Parts: sequence; C-alpha cells; structure tokens
Amino acid sequence: MKYRDLGRTGMKVSEISFGGWAIGGGWGKVDDNESLAALHRAIDLGVNFIDTADVYGMGRSEKLIGRLCKERSENIYVATKAGRRLNPHAAAGYTIENITSFVEHSLENLQVEALDLLQLHCPPTEVYYRPELFDGLDRLVQAGKLKNYGVSVEKIEEALKAIEYTGVKTVQIIFNMFRHRPSELFFREARQKKIGILTRVPLASGLLTGKLSRDSIFEKDDHRNYNRDGEAFDRGETFSGVDFEKGLKAVEEIRKILPEGMTMAQFALRWILSFDVVSCAIPGSKRPSQAADNVKASDLTALDSEQLKRIKEIYEEYIKTDVHQRW
Repeated sequence: MKYRDLGRTGMKVSEISFGGWAIGGGWGKVDDNESLAALHRAIDLGVNFIDTADVYGMGRSEKLIGRLCKERSENIYVATKAGRRLNPHAAAGYTIENITSFVEHSLENLQVEALDLLQLHCPPTEVYYRPELFDGLDRLVQAGKLKNYGVSVEKIEEALKAIEYTGVKTVQIIFNMFRHRPSELFFREARQKKIGILTRVPLASGLLTGKLSRDSIFEKDDHRNYNRDGEAFDRGETFSGVDFEKGLKAVEEIRKILPEGMTMAQFALRWILSFDVVSCAIPGSKRPSQAADNVKASDLTALDSEQLKRIKEIYEEYIKTDVHQRW
C-alpha cells in the first residue's frame, strides 16, 4: 500500500481507502459480521482511512467503524459526513446548530472525542455561499469537536466555491473513468491551494467492475434499482449519472485494453491513481474479498500513455455528451 498527503490536514492516507456506504445499507442485503470482516481485511492490507456518513444506515456504518477502531491498534483516520439527515434536505436546514447536533451523534456513534474529518454531505449549491456556516465550522474546530473539515460535492461549481474558504481542507467528488471533468480546472485550483481530494464512486456503482450486464437484477433497497433517474437523490450518485446501457458498451471497450493481471475494478482504480493530485480513491466493500481486490490496485503497475489516451477516447465517444457539463 502506498500513502499520499491529504492536503493540509497533516494526515497521510492510504491511496486506496474504504468507503462505508455499502456496509450501512442502500446496496442490497448487508451482514454486519461480514462488513466487519471486510473492514478488518482492509486494515490488514494497509488501509488507514475510512469514509462514512451519519445517514449510511442512520448510524449503522459509523457504529461498525467505531467498533473496528476499538478492536485495532493501528492509527485509523475516519471521515464522516453531515447534512443529509435533514428532512427536507434543503439549504435552510444547513445551520451551525443543526450541524453541531449531527456532529454530536457522529461522535457518539464513532466513540471518539473529536472527528478526524467532517464533510458537509452534498448540500444544495446555495449553502456554499453562506460564509456564516463555514465560520461556525471553524468554531467547532476551535472547540475540539473537529480536527478538520471539508465538503462532499456534486458539482464542480460547488467545489471551486468551497475551496475559497480557508478552513476547507478537503473536497470529496465523483471522479472515475466515466467522470473526467474534475481533472480540468478544479484539480489545478485544488493543487494550488493544497486541498485533499477524495474520489468517490470510483467504480461507477459497479459498472466499472465489468461484472454487470443487461440481465443484472438489483434488490429493492439498492439505489441502483430506485435512483437511476435521480428519484431519491442526485442522479450522478448512481452509475455516475451514466445511462446503464451506454455504460455497458463503454465497459466492453475498456475491457479490450485491460492489462494482463488486473481486474476491471483494479484497472479503474489504477486510472484514478494516475492523477497525483488525488489523495485517495474510496471504493466500497461489503465482503473481505472485495476489500482485498480493491487494495491490490495500489501495488499494480501504473498505466501507460497509450492506455490513458484510449480511456479518454472511450469517454469522449460514449460518455462525455451525457455527463460532462451536468456536474
């Protein structure tokens, strides 16, 4: 496992980390014992950074991660998110009072006195234009509730606005073989300001694993069944906003250049790691075997210029028109 600086946080994190959405719910059936086994396997293999949120199973994911940290002696950094518990999820609810209440819940679930990293959880765009909220987050740092804070965003506009606030140290954003736009202006600005970049949905909700097909069936409580058109939350969170049929066609083209000895998932993760401004990719895992497969990507050979060129060509042919200017 290799490690990278997480911006100005002082944390050096595993470049392949562990995403905690799936172990909370929203991806079909999940078993807590198997989830804990997956978490332990990831730590065994060098992972030291876990990303979760208070709404993943309404605390289920955080509690499992809190239990893991009590059972391990290693230094494990945990990032969580707050804001999506609001009902309705509207800009008006993003007050420092509400965020403080959510922070207290997360501290209890994770069994810690201070959060390593709190991220606003994809708030409406309007929220990024409220300096008083970010002033309030600064006060939570001063009070010892947070060690660092950042944002999780849907849109490039939001990412660029967020890093205008000096207290924002990290940005979590969708970036993968099907979502190239962050590598343009945002990555340049983030590098200049030493912002930690966490890339989520790295496998496009499983599309980039190469294991899905037109016959794939998703369980009723799996967002890949109920959110394809953004019925429950932003469409970009499911298959990265890519039409499922088009995504399958693009995957078949990517498969033609799959390096020997790599799985499709590892190839997708290795592509993300080609961008040195990225701090880490955060694929989710529900089983130990998934965690092990993902982690191996850190030690595989870097992609060459011809492979990178072909991935860009596939993106431009199959994907770009539908997603590039939407997020």
